[in-house]
Amino acid sequence: VQLQASGGGLVQAGGSLRLSCAASGRTFSSYGMGWIRQAPGKEREFVAAISWSGSTTYYEDSVKGRFTISRDNAKNAVYLQMNSLKPEDTAVYYCAATARGMPVAPNEYDYWGQGTQVTVSS
Repeated sequence: VQLQASGGGLVQAGGSLRLSCAASGRTFSSYGMGWIRQAPGKEREFVAAISWSGSTTYYEDSVKGRFTISRDNAKNAVYLQMNSLKPEDTAVYYCAATARGMPVAPNEYDYWGQGTQVTVSS
């Protein structure tokens, strides 16, 4: 599966952004999907994951209540709605696909998009 993330940008603290990830391939609906981010000088960090059906989601503690992951299998797309953004959310955000459920570890994702930059100013 090939993935392409979009929707990043520059936003003030407290603002919102919606990231989108378009997937190609007829087997998209069989993959768990995740969003992983990487800030400058830091390792990749898990943000959120969603099951193949969309019925189950999981979030990293610092984004719970602020971010919402969703998917539309008919459109081969996954989304990340980000509200109440903070400067510490600044990072490149990647969408990723896995055949291994909903892992937290970034290295358990098999396919990656190119990333989209999110910058939150204070």
